[in-house]
Amino acid sequence: MGHDDDLARITDTGLIAIVRLKAAAPLIAVAEAVVAGGVEVIEFTMTTPGALEVLREASAALGDTVLLGAGTVLDEETAVATIEAGARFIVSPTFSESVIRTCQRHGVVSVPGAYSPTEILAAWNAGADLVKLFPAASLGPRFISDVLAPLPDVKLVPTGGIDLDNAGDFIRAGAVAIAVSRNLVDSAAVAAGELGSITESARAFLGAIREARSSMAPPTEVVA
Repeated sequence: MGHDDDLARITDTGLIAIVRLKAAAPLIAVAEAVVAGGVEVIEFTMTTPGALEVLREASAALGDTVLLGAGTVLDEETAVATIEAGARFIVSPTFSESVIRTCQRHGVVSVPGAYSPTEILAAWNAGADLVKLFPAASLGPRFISDVLAPLPDVKLVPTGGIDLDNAGDFIRAGAVAIAVSRNLVDSAAVAAGELGSITESARAFLGAIREARSSMAPPTEVVA
């Protein structure tokens, strides 16, 4: 699997499951619960203590069943460390040209964060594969369609405040994928060992994405 395949896997799935926890111990079990729900793209955030080592272990344990990425990557050094640990995509809350260049050198997908149209275009022109619109909930789905009107080639991934009520709206507005954290991976459910609820949430989000995409499909032409 290479860069282009990994990028296609993200956009085809339409959902990045963000796993952000207070401890690294349950990360692999949570990842397995997400995969059981059909989501093949998972981001381990570097704000979780010990996440780097668990990323390495998860990459070895899960193999090609899941596309693992690293989130909250703020600098080139962290990007290199996560790539060496097995990350196939790198996500940042902000735009760093050096992190994008690092991703390009190593052949991994870059997903820098941006908020304004100027930041979005700067990240895209720097070579970002996808642009993380963050925090998305404060902007709303209409912002995406407004931005894509003059910038139709940019691939946006709204992140922050995405839930089952608005997930489809962001897809219909033109997002190529969404990224979901606590509304998919609920820390209380993890603490209680109720990982089945995470699997069900993953299925529900995928269903919302499929429904939104199907509503956007052009009508089938009827040949008389």
